[in-house]
Amino acid sequence: MAFVDRDDGGSRTLDEIDRKICGELSRDATLPYAELSARVGLSAAAVHERVRRLRASRSILATVARLSGAAMGRPLLCFVSVTTANRDVGALSELSDWPEVEEIHTMPGADDVLVKLRCADHDALQGLLERLARLPGVASLSAKPALRTLLERGPTAELSDG
Repeated sequence: MAFVDRDDGGSRTLDEIDRKICGELSRDATLPYAELSARVGLSAAAVHERVRRLRASRSILATVARLSGAAMGRPLLCFVSVTTANRDVGALSELSDWPEVEEIHTMPGADDVLVKLRCADHDALQGLLERLARLPGVASLSAKPALRTLLERGPTAELSDG
């Protein structure tokens, strides 16, 4: 499987109502249109149409369940910095198929790629790191297990003041 360069910045400009809809759905994607319409001050039909357009423009990428790593048997969160030979990140495309891998990002600087993964315990982490180090093109890696997660979320619909 090859990497897909995701362009998550929908081409549609969001107005205040769109942002309210996105904000409400980001907190609870199961809201019925009737409830959502009451929260944003539009009819259910108007909200339904806006949500359709937000999906079509890729401002809303998906409606998914956010799972607990611990409940899924993978309580250990770790960030792994990977340096590849000749900045060939394509050599890491196999990681897309590893169920423990949650995110893969290219980075500027000495490390080419940052991988976010979750696994069962330190032994499982050791095994994953050994597999990763054996991938063709991997020059070096550095793992940083998280001690505690203070905040974890995706993009928000709100804008900062200022």
